[in-house]
Amino acid sequence: MRHLRKVKKLNRTKSHREALLKNLAISLFTHESIKTTDAKARALKTVADKLITLAKKKDMHSIRQAFAFLRHKETVKKLFTDIGERYVAVNGGYTRVLKMGRRKGDNAPMALIELTMKKDKDEKKEKK
Repeated sequence: MRHLRKVKKLNRTKSHREALLKNLAISLFTHESIKTTDAKARALKTVADKLITLAKKKDMHSIRQAFAFLRHKETVKKLFTDIGERYVAVNGGYTRVLKMGRRKGDNAPMALIELTMKKDKDEKKEKK
């Protein structure tokens, strides 16, 4: 029985799973929505929500904890300056997972994971 075992192993070793979730989190925070398999999206949701919760605190310890996991300066900077500010008044529910059907090659269930408060495309164009 798997009582109180919340880690989704995804048929990978611990180091491979951590690297996968790290890369998915960096992609999610960079692009604000990504398409992946359903199982990976659900595993990423817990990781991303924890990182956004750290970004809401905005203290040095939280920045160091986020950098220790992500190891990507630009993403950590965006997480704390841009994404964390959007969710200051919100308690949870930072990401959503939308099912998209099945992949053509191997029939794997696909999902779109995105931030609930995405930037508008008009705002992105104005900043460029």
